Amino acid sequence: MHLNNQIKFFSGRGSRYLAELIAKSFGAELGSSSVLEFSDGEFQASYDESVRGATVFIIQSTFPPSDNLMELLLMIDAARRASAYKIVAVMPYFGWARQDRKDKPRVSIGAKLVADMLGTAGVDRIMTIDLHADQIQGFFSVPVDHIFASSIFLPYIQKLDVENLAIAAPDMGGAKRASAYAKALDCPVIICHKSREKANVVSDMTAIGDVKGKNIIILDDMIDTAGTITLAANMMTEQKALSVRAIATHALFSGPACERIAQSSLEEVIITDTIPLNLNKNHKLCENKIKILSVADLFADVIEKVYTYKSISSTFVM
Repeated sequence: MHLNNQIKFFSGRGSRYLAELIAKSFGAELGSSSVLEFSDGEFQASYDESVRGATVFIIQSTFPPSDNLMELLLMIDAARRASAYKIVAVMPYFGWARQDRKDKPRVSIGAKLVADMLGTAGVDRIMTIDLHADQIQGFFSVPVDHIFASSIFLPYIQKLDVENLAIAAPDMGGAKRASAYAKALDCPVIICHKSREKANVVSDMTAIGDVKGKNIIILDDMIDTAGTITLAANMMTEQKALSVRAIATHALFSGPACERIAQSSLEEVIITDTIPLNLNKNHKLCENKIKILSVADLFADVIEKVYTYKSISSTFVM
């Protein structure tokens, strides 16, 4: 029998802003932990309070740099060695998710490697939101709670109350997600088809579906350099779309992303706080177009249900 079913929240340095919101929404406070940094760049994670017998939730997104992933691994290992009862890694953004298959010879499958490392460190459960590919759940030998941000985005879209709405996928790979949203909103789907000159360089893009006279929302799981999504928005505006917005769960916003968004025809970009916006030094350039919806309440709700052994199927809107 487990006698000390105590819950404790801890955070890595990369996601403390979000961890505080999740803990507050749950009705708890973040536990005390620290990271000792050595002069050569190495670091050591430790807990400043007992976690013996406790169910420990460690909140950390693994966006670049790779130190965020390494810190999460060290915190899991430290909790296991300190006799925590259960260790749950809450990873709002699961890094390396785009490396989910061998798409050319002699490449690693980074998502599988990360899953193996988390398992080796001693994690008992994973929580994440909008994985780049659903099959990544199968890379783990522990339970994975894969939450969908649609439970946040759909109410926001409905509150916009725009006429002639259409949901667009920025590429063929996003067609399934776009179709699910379109079905929930009872509106048509537009699929963008792009041709690439080389990696990360799109040479041409066309839209499959009726764009003219539509208020369009482009849907994706993440925005990295914003090249594809801004090209799609500009193309649709040229084809007489009434307005173009974009929705993405994870705002990586690397390189020229903020400049591209600022200069594009995008009216609004709706994102979540799985990754801090200020990672990009030029984030202020596009701030007036950005709307951030928090995933804190959603994660707090799922954590409460998992902790009390309740069903979480209601969070899977699609």
